[in-house]
Amino acid sequence: MEKGNINIQAENIFPIIKKFLYTDQEIFLRELVSNAVDATSKLKKLSSIGEFKGDLGDLKIEISVDKAAKTISIKDRGIGMTSQEVKKYINQVAFSGAEEFVKKYKDDDKNSGIIGHFGLGFYSSFMVSKKVQIKTKSFKKSKGCLWECDGSPKFSLNDFEKKDRGTEIVLFVSDDALEFLEDSKISSLLSKYCKFLPVEIKFGTNKKTEKDKKGKEIEIIEDNIINNPNPLWKKSPSNLKTEDYASFYREVYPYNFEQPLFHIHLNVDFPFNLTGVLYFPKISPSVDLNKNKIQLYCNQVFVTDSVEGVVPDFLGLLHGIIDSPDIPLNVSRSALQSDSNVKKISSHISKKVSDKLRKMFKDDRNNFESKWNDMKLIVEYGMLSDEKFYDRASEFSLYPNTDGSFFTMKEFSEKIKDSQKDKDGKIIYLYASDMNAQHSYIVQAKDRGFEVLLLDSPIISHLVQKFESKIENSSFVRVDSDSIDKLIKQEVTVESILSDKEKDKLKPLIEEVLPKEGFTVVFENLPSNASPFSITISEFMRRMKEMSMTGGGGMMGMQNMPDAYNLIINTNHKLITKILKTKGVGKKKLIQNAINLALLSQNLLKGEALTNYINNSFDNLKS
Repeated sequence: MEKGNINIQAENIFPIIKKFLYTDQEIFLRELVSNAVDATSKLKKLSSIGEFKGDLGDLKIEISVDKAAKTISIKDRGIGMTSQEVKKYINQVAFSGAEEFVKKYKDDDKNSGIIGHFGLGFYSSFMVSKKVQIKTKSFKKSKGCLWECDGSPKFSLNDFEKKDRGTEIVLFVSDDALEFLEDSKISSLLSKYCKFLPVEIKFGTNKKTEKDKKGKEIEIIEDNIINNPNPLWKKSPSNLKTEDYASFYREVYPYNFEQPLFHIHLNVDFPFNLTGVLYFPKISPSVDLNKNKIQLYCNQVFVTDSVEGVVPDFLGLLHGIIDSPDIPLNVSRSALQSDSNVKKISSHISKKVSDKLRKMFKDDRNNFESKWNDMKLIVEYGMLSDEKFYDRASEFSLYPNTDGSFFTMKEFSEKIKDSQKDKDGKIIYLYASDMNAQHSYIVQAKDRGFEVLLLDSPIISHLVQKFESKIENSSFVRVDSDSIDKLIKQEVTVESILSDKEKDKLKPLIEEVLPKEGFTVVFENLPSNASPFSITISEFMRRMKEMSMTGGGGMMGMQNMPDAYNLIINTNHKLITKILKTKGVGKKKLIQNAINLALLSQNLLKGEALTNYINNSFDNLKS
């Protein structure tokens, strides 16, 4: 057996770091600015514990572009490096000075403020550069030095006259990356990745005019600070007002002009560190369910707006920012890695949201009801996808009846438990999904004393099945379903005025006028004020088709199944008696008009049949 060490050649690993470590070229600016922030944070830390006794002075990080020289410069006044530290931290690939510093100065603070971890960020500079210089001078009493490398494993390191402590990285931009010499490009990258870094970042200057004491206008040049070093989520919620959260929302989403419904401030330090603020936007049923509105940060550095795993899927429609040093990232800090912490964070966020909603419901139910329609889709999505969230949400999720009164499902169950049962004692929950399309059915149900819920979200077919699995001895029936007729039939005490012989005689006449496929004639003994001709669809088949259209697993073939409608004939209506008594062509015309009206009420009268009906109706008006 032979043992030994794997030999990694610098000539082989450098191109991998340069070309494949990072997925996007633009990441270089985030990494280099983050390194500058780390250098500054280290100096502030040493100053706070007395290991640096000098004047901190201006700690701004400065970004500058020289188009003529084709260079980008990132300059800080942080801790700096000695020549020996350059050899240690720069020439040894993946030796993280940040990680070493944290270990050395470990304390009880929940967050050291140090961003770096892997020691590879600096090498992202070669993705856009043909040559890189490091001009640096340590805060210790030592000479400055100049490190230079052209993207090969060879480098030079020399003494260098530098007045101030700190480090300046100079990138000599390669010909295939000249776009990064544009101010607009650098500005957009700084806004994307560095907007909330904890040290002020300067990029260029701003000019403005002010009047002096004598009223004379003078020009003032100010540093253009591109970031907010102390963002709202890092502050204590007790020190913030509603206006502060609204202002921060506009800062993060400057092009979203509609204010959110409410916010949730996250502030956790055990068993993991997590801060942030989430906003509930208004969600309409027709909304484009566009996610990726929540931004993930790690120590105030933007990582991604794809937070799958960290935020429960149903909360992906929220807006806001989450910041945690405990979220595991890949080496390039561009993607998440799954571990137990991620699952814990996801569960905590779900609970935090439900706790907030429960409190809002209990503190001011009227206000909660006024917001419900704008947020119900998120809550209902959560109830479908998360069992724990369903159990918590059942306390505050609301469902209006068709008169506009809101109920929790428990409250509604109490209201109908004695009045809406089938022959087996099962409670029947009647609901409408479209107030306008199902208006006539709603009126008929209410006329008979039934309560009708309005369940009109786009995922209601799935949610109804969830309710039936959770609510004992329940059955949900849409008002235009054939099942409701069986329920209504129990309330009818009047005997049918049609004999079986009359039904047998009438049925083929009706079938002759009906569309050839998809309809079944059913005679029902209904109250005399109920519609003479009405159309229903099987509750079971309708649900199957609806679920297939909204992503019901394994049901895609149901979309191609033909519709199966019932034409319900109310045997107690006076129109039926009139049809029986009418002779000749008039009988067929009455049947045709009655069927057309029933079809029209369900938007099933189309094409040539609709045109003919309209033309005939106009002709009748003329005669």
